[in-house]
Amino acid sequence: MGQKKKDLSAHNSSELASAKDMKFGIVVSSWNSEITGALLEGAYNKLTEEGAREDNIMVRHVPGSFELTLGGQFMAEYADLDAVICLGCIIQGETRHFDFVCQGVTHGITELNMNYNIPFVFGVLTTQTYEQAKERAGGKQGNKGVEAAVTAIQMAELQRNMEE
Repeated sequence: MGQKKKDLSAHNSSELASAKDMKFGIVVSSWNSEITGALLEGAYNKLTEEGAREDNIMVRHVPGSFELTLGGQFMAEYADLDAVICLGCIIQGETRHFDFVCQGVTHGITELNMNYNIPFVFGVLTTQTYEQAKERAGGKQGNKGVEAAVTAIQMAELQRNMEE
């Protein structure tokens, strides 16, 4: 059964809580920097568009997607944040390296969500080709960085509502 694609890049801002009083961390992989830079731009712009102050958005770079987990952990331990967005891009190559990195990053970010009391958002592209990655970093498929920012705001708001 097919699933209709939903592009959160075109999310209706009126349905989203204000990010005015929220603090965000964005940890971004330097590997495939043309792609991850576009994801970062999309996430950062969406956060500010939804009211987040620039001084409440911390951006840190790590060498590759595998390092996103530790970078996210550092953010959780050293900064007072409402959510951490992890942005990366893993493109299939000729070896199984792709599988191991994807599995490690997915597991690592899931563990961060379970072990810390803040949301960690999985904004990692896992594509077969560079062209597919470009389509998802501001191309035909929208910008998954924007989607990650929307998710971060929604999850931070959920946590705030649960604490009330």
